[in-house]
Amino acid sequence: MQLSPKAYICLFVCMATKALHLELVSDLSSETFLGALLRFISRRGRCNHIYSDCGTNFVGASRELINMLKSAAEQEQISWHFNPPSAPHFGGLWEAGIKSVKTHIKRVIGDQLLTYEEFYTLMVQIEAVLNSRPLCPQSSDPNDLSVLTPGHF
Repeated sequence: MQLSPKAYICLFVCMATKALHLELVSDLSSETFLGALLRFISRRGRCNHIYSDCGTNFVGASRELINMLKSAAEQEQISWHFNPPSAPHFGGLWEAGIKSVKTHIKRVIGDQLLTYEEFYTLMVQIEAVLNSRPLCPQSSDPNDLSVLTPGHF
């Protein structure tokens, strides 16, 4: 039996609409993250500000990672903001998104091993489900059941 390689999920959350974007990445390297960031920007458009935690891959990264992030941020004109150290509660919005994604993963696959392509397909389906959550009604008419969702943005 061949063991499947590890895969990680990179979660992007819009702070205004709570829309989620999921990227499947093969490792936690800076090059892989920058690839995920470029795919995100290519599909969803450039964002002005990025907020992230001080995870071990950022804190323990070398000077090269910081220079790569700065050059990418300057090229794309992105302002990068990190949480204060030891303050994970600052990232409540993306932590809630991770919890929602994990809940769907556990319910759908349980303990099954998936190929990279199967897992990527699952991530896209979970993204679609989470972006179809209702935010508010589209009209004040009580008979109108259409709602505004993060997917509309």
